[in-house]
Amino acid sequence: MKIHEYQAKEILRQYGVPTPRGSVCYSVDEAIAVAQQLGGPVWVVKAQIHAGGRGQGGGVKVVNSVQDVGTRAGEILGMQLVTHQTNADGQLVRRLLIEEGVQIAKEYYVGMVIDRSKQRVVLMASSEGGMEIEAVAAYSPEKIHKVWINPSSGLIDAEVDAVARQIGIPSAALAQARACFQGLYQAFVEKDAMLAEINPLVLTVDQNLLALDAKINFDSNALFRHSEIVALRDLDEEDPAEVEASQFGLSYISLNGNIGCLVNGAGLAMATMDIIKLYGGMPANFLDVGGGASKEKVTEAFKLMLRNPNLCAILVNIFGGIMKCDVIAEGVVAAAREVHLKVPLVVRLEGTNVDLGKKILAESGLPIISAGDMADAAAKVVTAAKGA
Repeated sequence: MKIHEYQAKEILRQYGVPTPRGSVCYSVDEAIAVAQQLGGPVWVVKAQIHAGGRGQGGGVKVVNSVQDVGTRAGEILGMQLVTHQTNADGQLVRRLLIEEGVQIAKEYYVGMVIDRSKQRVVLMASSEGGMEIEAVAAYSPEKIHKVWINPSSGLIDAEVDAVARQIGIPSAALAQARACFQGLYQAFVEKDAMLAEINPLVLTVDQNLLALDAKINFDSNALFRHSEIVALRDLDEEDPAEVEASQFGLSYISLNGNIGCLVNGAGLAMATMDIIKLYGGMPANFLDVGGGASKEKVTEAFKLMLRNPNLCAILVNIFGGIMKCDVIAEGVVAAAREVHLKVPLVVRLEGTNVDLGKKILAESGLPIISAGDMADAAAKVVTAAKGA
């Protein structure tokens, strides 16, 4: 789960990480009022969407008057902001963060993720703040310094001091670095984050450290422990199909292809998408109906896939364990009839009650293409999609 920059900063402030003063707003009048309240000669108007690269897309503006705050707020609010992390249509800007301007002497990068190979949280820091960490890793990997944090001791002062010196934070600011790095780690662990990033962490001309931008992504599987994080969810920033899917207990992610995939189990779903690509096709979605899908769930899954205007064919790939093949077959038949399916449908069943499931499909009277194994299913659905 993602949240906005202003929300991430609110969390970091709770853990002692300093940020510029600012406030979220939803209209030009609110933006002007916030700027007047903040005071000062310089303000920053920042679009709030769940994507990076906002500045390059025109969603971040530095202004020198309250009047200009209103002008820029009017330009950014309601715009379709296109960045390297959005699709070609961009993301509608519905809210802004108005902050005080900061005189920057130096920018750094600080971030944390989980290194599954070492089963620890890893701190990554770099002197190349303001850049995407992937770009730094590609072109200047020696400038990324890492600390694998012992969960029993946490991030200790000596580790912070060492990495802070490596990225060029002056000695006078080491105490502040400890507060920033250790606060980031504490927030990461206590809030069950998957990613926590300050980019850039800036050193001001008066030698203070501030989190100028912040990003936190959370482990969706741990949200049952964090009602306060769930309350921060902005459904407007999420794919409407994915939001609807979650309401029916479906795991759905839209992709850029034209072959819909309905599968039970995340591993099988990944393998299904892989084999579709191996046979020259492009999956239109990831869709896991889980181990206990009902006819109603399958029908909703079909409706979600059919909303994709690029859809040319559907592949249903089921391994019947907990999910019995006859149940899924009944669901497929009912769904195809209810939605008046007009694209080719390829079905591969294997496992519990497979013969009964195939019998239900064969006797349905629907033009369902039966497949024997995954390779056969992939070849048939790719051919069907090209024909459509």
